[in-house]
Amino acid sequence: MERLWGLLHRTQRLSPRPSQTIYKRVEGTQQWRLEEEEEDGEEGAEPPIQFCPMELRGPDLGSRAGKQNLGFWAATGRRAAPYLVLTALLIFTGAFLLGYVAFRGSCQACGDDVLVVSEDINYEPGPDSHQGTLYWSDLQAMFLKFLGEGRLEDIIRQTSLRKRVAGSASMAALAQDIRVALLSQKLDHVWMDTHYVGLRLPPPLLRAHPNTLHWVEASGKLGEPLPLEDHDVYCPYSATGNATGELVYAHYGRPEDLQDLRARGVEPAGRLLLVRLGEISFAQKVASAQDFGARGVLIYPDSADFSQDPHKLGLSSHRAVYGHVHLGTGDPYTPGFPSFNQTQFPPVQSSGLPNIPAQPISAYVASLLLRKLQGPVAPQEWQGRLPVSPYRLGPGPGLHLGVNNHRVSTPISNIFGCIEGRSEPDHYVVIGAQRDAWGPGAAKSAVGTAILLELVRTFSSMVSNGFQPRRSLLFISWDGGDFGSVGSTEWLEGYLSVLHLKAVVYVSLDNAVLGDDKFQAKTSPLLISLIENILKQVDSPNRSGQTLYEQVMSNNHSWDAEVIRPLPMDSSAYSFTAFAGVPAVEFSFMEDGQVYPFLHTKDDTYENLHRVLRGRLPAVAQAVAQLAGQLLIRLSHDHLLPLDFGRYGDVVLKHIGSLNEFSRDLKARGLTLQWVYSARGDYIRAAEKLRKEIYSSEESDERLMRMYNVRIMRVEFYFLSQYVSPADSPFRHIFLGHGDHTLGALLDHVRLLRSGGSGDPRAASLQVPPGLSFQESRFRRQLALLTWTLQGAANALSGDVWNIDNNF
Repeated sequence: MERLWGLLHRTQRLSPRPSQTIYKRVEGTQQWRLEEEEEDGEEGAEPPIQFCPMELRGPDLGSRAGKQNLGFWAATGRRAAPYLVLTALLIFTGAFLLGYVAFRGSCQACGDDVLVVSEDINYEPGPDSHQGTLYWSDLQAMFLKFLGEGRLEDIIRQTSLRKRVAGSASMAALAQDIRVALLSQKLDHVWMDTHYVGLRLPPPLLRAHPNTLHWVEASGKLGEPLPLEDHDVYCPYSATGNATGELVYAHYGRPEDLQDLRARGVEPAGRLLLVRLGEISFAQKVASAQDFGARGVLIYPDSADFSQDPHKLGLSSHRAVYGHVHLGTGDPYTPGFPSFNQTQFPPVQSSGLPNIPAQPISAYVASLLLRKLQGPVAPQEWQGRLPVSPYRLGPGPGLHLGVNNHRVSTPISNIFGCIEGRSEPDHYVVIGAQRDAWGPGAAKSAVGTAILLELVRTFSSMVSNGFQPRRSLLFISWDGGDFGSVGSTEWLEGYLSVLHLKAVVYVSLDNAVLGDDKFQAKTSPLLISLIENILKQVDSPNRSGQTLYEQVMSNNHSWDAEVIRPLPMDSSAYSFTAFAGVPAVEFSFMEDGQVYPFLHTKDDTYENLHRVLRGRLPAVAQAVAQLAGQLLIRLSHDHLLPLDFGRYGDVVLKHIGSLNEFSRDLKARGLTLQWVYSARGDYIRAAEKLRKEIYSSEESDERLMRMYNVRIMRVEFYFLSQYVSPADSPFRHIFLGHGDHTLGALLDHVRLLRSGGSGDPRAASLQVPPGLSFQESRFRRQLALLTWTLQGAANALSGDVWNIDNNF
């Protein structure tokens, strides 16, 4: 107030008027009266400053009318003063809040209702641009405009017409064409990475020893051959050699199916198993069969697992389905090491390679086998829709399976294109798509390749028009995907020491369009909140006037229960998360309740995919491109990475809820799960502390934002167990991986307290070897591995060592 009074006083001295109106106390009263006083003009004179309650009065005019007017104005002033003060306070408060919100911008950690992109970001326009500042609405409109100018459908059709078997000459030609396409865009870097990998290929058609299947006569001699109608359809990485035994029907070949089979008096050991396609991967079926002592596996597609609508396309009964049987990813002959040329590798093979042969067969051949089976009738839920009634469990006549696949050292090439970020160029947002395919591969890889190329073109155009991502965008076309994500895994193995520090997120475009009825996202928990936000901004391709979020909510009020799924091992995204510790996501549109029937067959053509989607293929592919593109904008643009690092606290809590029911059993043995509870509590507190730090910080502080981003982007890596070897246990993630160090393995082991060991039917589905019962020493080791990994994640999220506050 003193500064304000001084300013007013100086203004009065500069005024040309000879007099001024001031408040002057009138002796003998408690009121203040306005009087006219002449300034004496002295510069040093300062009026006395006193603050006390005052009454506003008009001038004394020396008449009755003046006195009446004076009383009127005094009364009015007294009534209006409180309202004037309140109005001023409201205006000030509103202006302050508006200014604060505009200044704060977006903060993902502050909650769900956040600004998508900070509105105060000023982009420096590119050299070819005449635009000024770009806001989120500008970026979104720009992205949709340039994406809409593409030709997605034409690229899908043209790609599906080209032969794309990994390692082939035609595949090498396609790789060069894609490299040229990337070079034609405005990218900062384009390059290729070649790996020399071991692939298992089928016998050449003219070879003397193709894969075969024969009946075995009672005398033990080979009888009539059964037709393998697609001679070049096979199971890569199947064991080679011969297997002979009686045939048994084992449903989907899951561990619980085999245990049920055994419980019904039909022993799978020493026999060949006939199993249906679906539910689990080819590799998991063969691994389960091997664990139960089977000698070989035949895998067929049952029409019961596909759409029964006569108006929809179905798979021919004479088609077999392709699928690799390596329980893992990458080159199985160099596990844990990158397959670069001239690299010396130890003589070791992946433990995920099976020791028994496996072969796909058609539904027609499977029906010939099922007719020969005897024994108990299969349960009702095991019955299929082949022209055999009823299905029986067996055993049946003897069969002889001969597999003669051969190993070939083959070069495969990954192709890369990069747009460098302007603020954090050493942090990469990665998006990739499989390029190879065993057959036409329209749905398997042509759609993903087309979307990838269109996103490259779109973002290149955006850069030319002023878009400058904060982080680098890395676009990758993978080779060797049909053999178990070989290209992507070998790249991860080659650059693991760098990528876990620099890769922010991986977005997979594989299997993106398998239908149009429902949408699924196989993802890391860190991306769930961001996916929800993006779904609200993308229009549904088959429900006019609805967003994708509204479409999934119409089916299930719990949107994440409808949409979110864990990453499967047969996805290229799986290795990024479970092996490298990089959060990843794979999107898929699919048919409601039924699988796309032509995947991994010779019938996966552009025409069949177009017919299955009833002409909506362009719209659905465009929706995937919009979803992936807006995800890339958020991840590459936002000041603060929009990853929900607190979500893993809910994941741990969910698993702990399952463990709680065994507390009394453990306590009776003098054991406790308290260590896990404490570690989980420390993680929750660390996440909440970081969230509060971010909320109270200034987004304009680049150094602080980068520090927070580094901690956030490495959360997934924190959940890789540092106490097991990547060579022995490549999938070290304690929630998603495989091995004794995982939370799932601990839960399965604890369940043995009540299941009574491997003799119990429930034990078949657990991650424990057959014949194993609960072991205290193993439990203590599992608990230590899990607890200290979780505790390490809490410590890392806390930041500097002096900020760690554990109650451990």
